[in-house]
Amino acid sequence: MYSRLVAPAEEYRRRLEDRELRAAQQQKIHVRVGNLRLLVAFLAALIAWLALARHRLSLWWLAAPLTAFTALAVYHSRVLARLERALRACSFYERGLARIENRWAGSGQSGERFSNAHHEYAADLDLFGRAGLFELLCTARTRMGEETLAAWLLSPSALDQIRLRHSAIGELRDQLDLREDLAMLGKDSGLGVYPDALLGWAEAPNQLRPRWLEWVAVGLSALAVAGAGIWSYWDFAGLLLVVVLVEAALAYSVRKPLEEILHGSEHAFRDLNLLSGVVARIERQRFATPYLESLQRKLSSRHVTSSRVIARLSTITNLSESRHNLMVRILDIPLLYSVHLGFVAERWRLAHGQAIRSWFEVVGEIEALLCLATYSYEHPRDPLPELSEGPLRFEATALGHPLIPEATCVPNSVTLNQQTQVLVVSGSNMSGKSTLLRAVGINAVLAMAGGPIRGQGLQMTPLHVGASIRINDSLQDGSSRFYAEITRLRKLLDIAGGQPPLLFLLDELLQGTNSRDRLVGAQGIVRAFLSLRAIGLVSTHDLALTEMGENLDRHLENVHFQEDFEDGRMHFDYQLRPGVVTKSNGLALMRSIGLDV
Repeated sequence: MYSRLVAPAEEYRRRLEDRELRAAQQQKIHVRVGNLRLLVAFLAALIAWLALARHRLSLWWLAAPLTAFTALAVYHSRVLARLERALRACSFYERGLARIENRWAGSGQSGERFSNAHHEYAADLDLFGRAGLFELLCTARTRMGEETLAAWLLSPSALDQIRLRHSAIGELRDQLDLREDLAMLGKDSGLGVYPDALLGWAEAPNQLRPRWLEWVAVGLSALAVAGAGIWSYWDFAGLLLVVVLVEAALAYSVRKPLEEILHGSEHAFRDLNLLSGVVARIERQRFATPYLESLQRKLSSRHVTSSRVIARLSTITNLSESRHNLMVRILDIPLLYSVHLGFVAERWRLAHGQAIRSWFEVVGEIEALLCLATYSYEHPRDPLPELSEGPLRFEATALGHPLIPEATCVPNSVTLNQQTQVLVVSGSNMSGKSTLLRAVGINAVLAMAGGPIRGQGLQMTPLHVGASIRINDSLQDGSSRFYAEITRLRKLLDIAGGQPPLLFLLDELLQGTNSRDRLVGAQGIVRAFLSLRAIGLVSTHDLALTEMGENLDRHLENVHFQEDFEDGRMHFDYQLRPGVVTKSNGLALMRSIGLDV
């Protein structure tokens, strides 16, 4: 378990107070400089009146206030930039405190676009959506970071990759300055950089062919300049007219590929400054972990750093946007401005287009690592799990649910191995059965993504989570809940035959059928999972299912939750106990709300 001298909340509050002080100082300077600019503007107007209306001063006197106003405007823009940075830093630490104090639900990126109702555990374990695991974890600035984090949560990673992530998290968890600097980048604090459009443009084949057209364009532009000089000096416009007509024909012949190149760059690079800033900040960071160093080395193309390459592309994009300027439109044909710009963009794409995908992967991976490192920093009592090869096991000590506040979360220890492959969890309604299954599943997902877990410790072999917890009927698919459940079970059995082995979580197994079919079906399904070397938990309030162990070679153990009903109120302690539940609260609960049963 990781420990530090200063608690995360205390460090966040200290930094928040400092950034608030900076913001207040810059706000005062902003007001003063704004007032001073108004004063200088008034002075300039007074001098202009005295010079033009009263003829008491020379117009040269305007030079001093105009120079001062320009200097103040430049300084004022810097003050506003510092003020914006300070305010965004305040927001960064406020969001961190909200996560620590469990006030984060609904304030972050929900990852709803990654949600898939048919995934084997995403919806069952509340990975995405408001107040889901993704929202708690995700602090990424780019969509690449979001997509990488989501991919890690949606599929188990290889053991060697998990170990590399553990080493990276160990270095990154205390890199507060790095995380704050990344949060400050871009025009705003929201999510930016849409990789699909950029990749589509960068990896597209060159369009402007043949290549000798570039030299023809250079020659024609030079002739146009010479023709303009001849017209101006000798009053002969014939050469310029002929050259412009040829240029117009050339521009028309390449209009379609040119539009694809320049129009594509304008739309694909809406957040180039953010991307360049993120890459440059990663390049400047000094990493000690070999894994992070290897990722950092990938951020180059032809011995040029990726941030410089992206900055060049940003310049190309800005020049492309300048084509909408009236003066540029007038000179576009005579100087072949768009054509030359198209060839410049083509050269960039030819030299660096194939490297973009690798850069995106690096940025996404480092951002996803920073998300897990941020969680580790903000929850110092949550350790990294111990994963190893060997006999199948999931052995958790004081396991809790990361989406439940620590103050109210009741931890429970869970042991699954080759001797006890299945835990049948019995108990009454609301006693904690489903929450236990979700806690086991979400911590296993975190572990297989390379992140920390909520608990005192977890030793496990690589596992692939599969859940049947939140299964509903579907009007769109035309299926009942029972059919949806058995379809999910079929999918989990298919997964169980692969690697890594399956950790199955079955809540109220086969409750959509009669008791006899339920018992026979449940025994058959659990037996099938065991034959495929799977381990897992099955919850039920049907006590008949607790007798399955007699027919399953004693690889099954019964555990339960119980409750007390006193003074018309139900009391739960949410503590897992060995054996089968001996109490039932259904009738008492119905009577407590006035049902005559």
